[in-house]
Amino acid sequence: MSAVVPPVEERDRRDGRVSAVVREIMSGSIVLSLAAILLSFVIGGILIAASDEDVQETSGYFFARPGDMLGAIAEAVGGAYGALLRGAVFNPRGDSLGEMLGPISETLVYATPLVAAGLGVAVAFRAGLFNIGGTGQIVAGAAFAGWVGFAVDLPPVLHVVVALIAGIVGAAFWAGIVGILKARTGAHEVILTIMLNYIALRLFDYLLTTPVLQQPGTVNPISPPVSVDAMFPSIVGRLHWGFVAMLLAVVAIWWLFAKSNLGFKIRAVGLSPSAARTAGINVGLIYVVTFAIAGGLMGIAGSAQILGTERTLTGGIAGSIGFDAITVALLGRSKPFGVLAAGILFGALRAGSRTMQASEGVPVDIVLVVQSFIVLFLAAPPLVRAIFRLPAPGSRATAILSRSKGAKA
Repeated sequence: MSAVVPPVEERDRRDGRVSAVVREIMSGSIVLSLAAILLSFVIGGILIAASDEDVQETSGYFFARPGDMLGAIAEAVGGAYGALLRGAVFNPRGDSLGEMLGPISETLVYATPLVAAGLGVAVAFRAGLFNIGGTGQIVAGAAFAGWVGFAVDLPPVLHVVVALIAGIVGAAFWAGIVGILKARTGAHEVILTIMLNYIALRLFDYLLTTPVLQQPGTVNPISPPVSVDAMFPSIVGRLHWGFVAMLLAVVAIWWLFAKSNLGFKIRAVGLSPSAARTAGINVGLIYVVTFAIAGGLMGIAGSAQILGTERTLTGGIAGSIGFDAITVALLGRSKPFGVLAAGILFGALRAGSRTMQASEGVPVDIVLVVQSFIVLFLAAPPLVRAIFRLPAPGSRATAILSRSKGAKA
């Protein structure tokens, strides 16, 4: 019995639906982000090759023996990125399983504060706000958590919980100032967060020279070490339970925007404050709550620093996490699990860059260049689409799918 051949119209309509679905996928934000990452690594590879001594030497007689230069390029780029993977994901040269899997735990250590801080930026983005105050909020969270960690005497499990809560509350309070000022005066959050960064950093530096935070018996701006009872317990190696707190924060923010009424209001304000106000939403209150939530997430990042890896408060406790979090939020498209993936990627770059420099002599700055190009390409989607010939979102694909659904109905 021969197979029934569908009519030409039905077959064409089915092929159109398939091509439309493929076009929708290729025009989506995930593919665009992956393309930006790939393009950034390609540029990083070009810089690695250009700075390699063997490549420079073989380029002098390229036309006589082109294979030498191509081999040197492959060895330089392959060696550098291979070392990056060994330092960030898996080290096959390790003598034990723990040493082989050690790199992934280092990646997660670096990713923990990045993801938490990235969520703080992403929450603000969803409300149409730009939180550049991550550095100040992380400092505030670390200072509160650190003070509870070394100045308060509590039982082991309770101590770390109270210190973490103190870090979250302290950072939420500092960020909430921005929300209150914006709601009451209409001041722009970018200016407010930048100025509060400076205030937090200078106030923190001052407190490190006073009995409030300074370690007794020293003139250096450093705090006493946090009590062992207040430290996050270790999971494996340097990876600590702050990582679990970060994962819980990711799930909580997903639930906030996917299931809760508050998340709906935050998204409504982000789409149109005037329409949200007309619908009866207290926009000013949403600004305050949003910044408090964003600050609390930054507090988790600061607490992870002081209670997880650093143990003492210093002027560089926040590092560049506050600004790197902006890139993480952009790459993650302000979605919780996207931010998680982006944070792990940046954590891998940080962890692997050390191995890359130690074993291959490639400067750590190459990784910073890769990160910077990721931001650049994310800020210029038409450029990435033009290079990879990706379709623009919507347009023809959406029309085909709409017609297909209409015909089916």
